Amino acid sequence: MAENELFDFFKGIIDSEEGPIVLCNLDYRIIYENPAAMMYYTPAAPITGKLLSTLMDEEMMSKVDMSVEWFKEDRKNNKVFAFHDDTNNMDMYILAIRNTKGELIGFYGRREDRTPDQGKIFDLD
Repeated sequence: MAENELFDFFKGIIDSEEGPIVLCNLDYRIIYENPAAMMYYTPAAPITGKLLSTLMDEEMMSKVDMSVEWFKEDRKNNKVFAFHDDTNNMDMYILAIRNTKGELIGFYGRREDRTPDQGKIFDLD
C-alpha cells in the first residue's frame, strides 16, 4: 500500500469519528482537527496550527504537559483520563501517538460519548 493511500485511510478513520479529535506534535502545536472538533471547539475559526497554550488556561496546560512527560517515561504509558464533560456526557482522554519504533511523536485529545446509543443494532435501512 502506498504511503499516500495509507494516509487517506487514517485520515478517513479520524474524520469519520463523531467525537472531536485534535492531534498535536511534541511542540504542543495542533496539526490536525477532525470535522467534529471543528464543530465542537470553534465552529467560527479553525484551531489547526495554533499552540495549545493559546487555547487553554495555565492549569489545564500544566496537566497536558504532565501527561506528555508521563508518555515519555515508558512506552506503555499511552492514555490519560483528563475530565468528564457533564453537559455533553462525554469523557476526555489524552493519548500518545507513537511511531513504529515506539517513540513518542505526538499526542491527541479524544472524547468518548457516555450516553448509550438508542439505535437498532445493525440497522442498515
